[in-house]
Amino acid sequence: MTDAKVPTDEDILAGILSNRLNEVIHSIYRQYAGMVGAYVVTHGGSEQDGEDIFQETVVAFIDLVKKGKYRGEASIRTFLVSIAKNIWFNEVKKKKSLDNRGRVFEINKGETDADVTEGVYKREVTQQLLSLMDQLGESCKAILTFFYFEGLSFKEIVEKMQYENDQVVRNKKYKCMKELTDLIRDNPVLADSIQ
Repeated sequence: MTDAKVPTDEDILAGILSNRLNEVIHSIYRQYAGMVGAYVVTHGGSEQDGEDIFQETVVAFIDLVKKGKYRGEASIRTFLVSIAKNIWFNEVKKKKSLDNRGRVFEINKGETDADVTEGVYKREVTQQLLSLMDQLGESCKAILTFFYFEGLSFKEIVEKMQYENDQVVRNKKYKCMKELTDLIRDNPVLADSIQ
C-alpha cells in the first residue's frame, strides 16, 4: 500500500492480516473518518463524538478482520458505517438512560429528603411521647401502648392485662389520656410538634 494510490478493500485487508496496522489505519482514516464523523454529527453528536466513534469503529473492524468475522459480503465502507451506526446507537441509548436516571434522581431527591426528615421527626416525637408516658406509671403506659401503638381492642387489652371488663379499660384509658394531655400541655415544644 502506497500513499500515491487509494488502497482497495483487498489492500486494506491484506495490510491488517500482515500487521501493517499503522499504514492501514492512516488509510482508513483518510478515506472514511469524515463520512463517519458526519453521520454522528447529523444524528445528534458533536465532532468529538464523531472522532471517538470512528476510533472505536476502526478498532472493532480490525478486531473482526483478525478474527475472520469480516466475510467481504459488503464493502469496507459499508461495513465501517454499519459498525459506527451500531456503536453510536448504543452510545445514544446509554446517554439517554443516564440522563433519565439523573432526572429521576433529581425529581425524587426532594421527596426522599422530605421522607427521611419526616421519618426522623416522627421518631423524635414518638420518643418524647414514650418518655412522657413513662411518667404515667406502668398500667397507663401499657394501656396506651397497647391501644395506640399496637392497635389492640379494649377486649384484647382486658385479656392481656386481666381487667374485669372492657369498660374498666375504657375508663382507665380516658384517665391516662387526660394525664398525658396535661403533661404534653406542660411541654410547649412537644405540644407544638404534635398539633
